[in-house]
Amino acid sequence: MADGKRIVYWIRRLSEIAVLGWLGMMLLLDVAIAAKNGGSQWLVPVTGAAGAVAVALRRRWRLEGFAAVAGMSVAVTLVFAVTSTAGVPGSAETGALLVLTIGVLRHAEPIRRAAVLCVVTLVVLMAEGGWRLSDGTGLAFSFLLFAGWSTAAGIGGYLRFQQERRNEAVHAVRRSERLELARELHDLVAHHITGIVVQAQAARTVAEVKPEAVVPALDAIAGAGGDALSAMRRLVTVLRAEDEAARTPGTSLVDLRELTERFSANGPRVAFEIGQGIDDGTLPPEVMTTLHRVLREALTNIRKHAPGASWIQAGLRLAGRVAVLRVSNFGSASDPRLSRLGGGFGLVGMAERVEALGGRLYAGPTPEGAWEVVAEFPLP
Repeated sequence: MADGKRIVYWIRRLSEIAVLGWLGMMLLLDVAIAAKNGGSQWLVPVTGAAGAVAVALRRRWRLEGFAAVAGMSVAVTLVFAVTSTAGVPGSAETGALLVLTIGVLRHAEPIRRAAVLCVVTLVVLMAEGGWRLSDGTGLAFSFLLFAGWSTAAGIGGYLRFQQERRNEAVHAVRRSERLELARELHDLVAHHITGIVVQAQAARTVAEVKPEAVVPALDAIAGAGGDALSAMRRLVTVLRAEDEAARTPGTSLVDLRELTERFSANGPRVAFEIGQGIDDGTLPPEVMTTLHRVLREALTNIRKHAPGASWIQAGLRLAGRVAVLRVSNFGSASDPRLSRLGGGFGLVGMAERVEALGGRLYAGPTPEGAWEVVAEFPLP
């Protein structure tokens, strides 16, 4: 499998080179027209060159670049109108405005601002076609510019829609995770805590009348506290779990090994290693259950997105006071996750659980050509 990061990097670089190359060709055309007509027409390639620079720097100064190019375009149009000079709208200038419009409509916040700036582009383009040409070709140029603006607005709107859809899906997963956490807290723990409160109140009343009966009441309170603690330890295991996962405790290293063995029986072989110094007493129960869920989600994603993986390497190690789980798959000819870094929404929920314990989760391609999931948990 090719290096995922480099593939994405070079795709982005080539797209940038293609856009800038296209603007460069348009700029050469503007220079040729300016050399033929002379006079104020030289303002057009100057504005086009500024537009190409704004496109090259749009990731850092998106709105500033858009405002600068639009302002220069308006200024040049006013010069042509005041001096009653006929001139051809700049190809590079127009192309830069359209490219910047796509980025503004996709990224500008709030959406109202993006829409206003998109309309500003339309006004600027229509002014170019109507005022720079003194003959009957102004209407034809205006139509072509409107068609270009419509295409850019459509592309930017579609990209914005896709981005909003993904953001909504991510928010929905996280909201569901938190709601399920609250529900499980109530179902598994609340009744234990209520019992502790009731028994403590009863023990206080009994102590005034029959002191010798207090000890059994205290024993009952201790038992209820132990049940509450056990319920808390089981909490992470049942979060967002399917029926099978809910029956899997996932509270020991044996559970992790059994999970990898079950996966190896029906898919690529998993080489799972546990580093020195790690045993069931090393990791807190809540960390162990979350490790189980992350490992299960990572293996499920491999089966779903990289069924051609030849082998999988998983390891749990200590790095100082941090427990690190790393799951990597190799040998898949193609992996659709490379086109959307970060994996699917299942790992979004897992990231919520890892971050709730003070850790962090990463999912993405590695320089060695694998796809890996890394979860880090700080230990007390």
